[in-house]
Amino acid sequence: MRVLVVDDEDTIRGLLVQVLSDEGHAAVEASSAEQALELYRKAPFPLVVTDIYMGKMTGLDLLKEIKTMDDETLVVVMTSNASLETATDALRAGAYDYLVKPFDDINLISTVVNRAIDRLNLAAHNRSLMDHMKRNAEELELLNAKLTDMANRDALTGLHNHRFFRETLEREVARAGRHNRVFSLLFADIDHFKSYNDTHGHLAGDDVLRTLGQILRDRSRRSAVAARYGGEEFVLLAPETDAAGAWGMAENLRRLVEEHPFQGRNNQSLGPITLSLGVATFPESGRDATSLIDHADKALYQAKRSGRNRVGVWEPSPA
Repeated sequence: MRVLVVDDEDTIRGLLVQVLSDEGHAAVEASSAEQALELYRKAPFPLVVTDIYMGKMTGLDLLKEIKTMDDETLVVVMTSNASLETATDALRAGAYDYLVKPFDDINLISTVVNRAIDRLNLAAHNRSLMDHMKRNAEELELLNAKLTDMANRDALTGLHNHRFFRETLEREVARAGRHNRVFSLLFADIDHFKSYNDTHGHLAGDDVLRTLGQILRDRSRRSAVAARYGGEEFVLLAPETDAAGAWGMAENLRRLVEEHPFQGRNNQSLGPITLSLGVATFPESGRDATSLIDHADKALYQAKRSGRNRVGVWEPSPA
C-alpha cells in the first residue's frame, strides 16, 4: 500500500517511514502539508498519515484539501495529548483515526495503519463486487432484451411475428384515437407462391420469404412495423400515414418485388414473383384493430381478383 507520511519533525517522520516499510508498505515522506499536497496531486495516495501542527498549512487544512479531491482517501492524524480536541475536530472533518504523540508503543502505529488498510481493501473489494454485480445485471438485462426480441420475431424472415403485430396494432389504435392521428395498414401476399414452391422447391421458397422480409425492412420507414402475418402473407403498420401515402408505399413495394431477380425469374410458368397488396387507413377504414385487419384483407383480395400484382385500397360502401 502506498502511504504518504507528513510531519515537519525528521525523527517522527523517519520513525513512521521505518515502521511502515518494515510492514511492507511503500512509504513516501513529506516535511510539510504544502509538499504533501503537491505530491498527492501528482499521484493520489489511498492512505495519508499527517501531523496536525505544521507551519503555515496545518494537517487539518491538508485533510480538507484531500477530501475535496478524493473522499475515499483515508487520513490518519497525529497530535499530542494536549491537543486531543483538535484530533476530534479532524475526525469530524473526515479523518479516519488519530495517533497520539509521543508514541508509547510503536506497535500502535502498525495497528492503526493496518486497520485503515484493511478498510481500504474491504472498500476496494466491495467496489469490485458492486461492479461485478452491475455488469451481471447489465448482461442479464441485455440477454432478456435479446430473448424478448427473439420471442417477437419470425425465425425465417427476421420480421416481427403475428403476435407482436397484433399487440402493436392495439396500441397504435389507442394512441391514434387518443391523439386524433392517422395510420395505415398494408397487407401483402405473394402471388402464385404455391406454384413457385412446386416448381423450385420449398428451400427456394424460403429464400423468397427471407428476401421479401429484407425488402420490407430496408424500404420501410423507421417508425413502421413490418411483420410476417402467416405463410406468404406480410403486414406493414405505418404510423402517421394517410391513405394516399400508404398507397404510395404499397406501390413502391409492389414495384421493387416485381423487379427483384428472384431465383427462376425467367422460367416461371406464371411470370416473375409479384405482390398483391391491400391498404386500410385509420379511422376511415375502421376504428378498431379487427375492422382494420378485415378491411385491409378485403382490399388485398380485391387486388387478387383484379388480376394480382397491384394495390387495392379499402373504401367504405356508399350509404
